[in-house]
Amino acid sequence: METVRTFIAIELDPALRAALGDLVAELKRAPLARLGRWVDPFGIHLTLKFLGSVPTSRLPQLRQALHRAARTVEPFQLTLVGLGTFTPRQPRVIWVGVHEPSGALERLQCAVERETGAMGFPPENRPFSPHLTLARVREQASSRERADLGAWIRAQGAGELGTMRVDEISLMRSELRPSGALYTRLEAAPLLQHTED
Repeated sequence: METVRTFIAIELDPALRAALGDLVAELKRAPLARLGRWVDPFGIHLTLKFLGSVPTSRLPQLRQALHRAARTVEPFQLTLVGLGTFTPRQPRVIWVGVHEPSGALERLQCAVERETGAMGFPPENRPFSPHLTLARVREQASSRERADLGAWIRAQGAGELGTMRVDEISLMRSELRPSGALYTRLEAAPLLQHTED
């Protein structure tokens, strides 16, 4: 049975990808940056739901679910701001925060969960915490090195990186390669558009 590793995400616009590229390049110049496996900024996206390996026969159903979820929320603005880690004293991931005050992003993610849940995909077991992963801390990093890295990230701060309008969500394919993951869009679904009378 042929399967595809898939997830549902918001793809970033070129300006935000460029801003993330500049930030990653700057961070990588610091000595502690060697502790991280840094992602390619042009592959960074905001994951709404990781689906894992899905039989290709289920992709038409998933495409329909994607469109149903997208039609529940109108386009909105999101802003990238701040640099952080989930566990500051022993970080495993370095991320940039996502700010969206209207609640549209959360409603969109809930709609994705609802539609994929109806197809039998298990719900996430932790609350939705929107972020963009910049690096994963290397397994061999010592406890002391992780603590130093966490303190360094907190000291960076990173202000606002930019804002974009979200008007679609994407079903993505992820292929794991030695050089890193390769992402391909399988389907894009527009958010709810109001037509003028």
